[in-house]
Amino acid sequence: MKPVGQRILMIYSGVLTAVFAVTVLSGFVQQPKKMSLDELDVQRINLREPDGTLRLVISDAAHAPGVIIKGKEYAHPNRKGAGLVFYNDEGTENGGLMFGGEKDKDGTRESHGHLSFDAYEQDQTLALDSHQEKDGRWSRLQINDRPDYSIMEEIQLMSAIKDLPPEQQQARIKAFTDQHGSLTRRLILGRDTDGSVQLAMNDLQGRPRLVIRVDKDGTPSLQMRDADGKVTDELVPRH
Repeated sequence: MKPVGQRILMIYSGVLTAVFAVTVLSGFVQQPKKMSLDELDVQRINLREPDGTLRLVISDAAHAPGVIIKGKEYAHPNRKGAGLVFYNDEGTENGGLMFGGEKDKDGTRESHGHLSFDAYEQDQTLALDSHQEKDGRWSRLQINDRPDYSIMEEIQLMSAIKDLPPEQQQARIKAFTDQHGSLTRRLILGRDTDGSVQLAMNDLQGRPRLVIRVDKDGTPSLQMRDADGKVTDELVPRH
């Protein structure tokens, strides 16, 4: 049997070793609270609240997120660009900024930029777009009304009909929008591909009621229209 003093020394030594190991290991595990870098190359950054709620994604095109609703991700039908996607306090998509462009092998130039803000669990209510395509370029500021249903219902519908023939898909989509409502464009300010610019203000059904326009040749006009689109009054330059 070892003397009592020797046993106490061995226990004391063991405790010190354990404390040292925990200290060293915790130093490797603990993440730095603050970092300073001159340059950082990444393909995607996820910004989260302390509780893990996603608030912002910055990504390249290859790592762009799908549709995220309350932290759960669903496939996006056409998101292919780099940019930023913002999320609300519940981790649900709330708007974004997308941009891109290229010249193809035939020399055709294409460029696009998009900034939008969404309604709660819905799509864009305010959007700013600029596009350059083969047939020309256009820029637009658009204000929309959106129905009150959650976009989750639309996601579930598209998932349910994805294997149906196109005509049946269109019939199901029409039935859904007839019942739930759909996008209504209320104001459009922009430049069209023909070089004209116009401001169109629409009613609750999306019908243009007041249109201010300047054609490519510089001719201005102001039209007031009825619900059927008929011009009821018009102001044009005197000749």
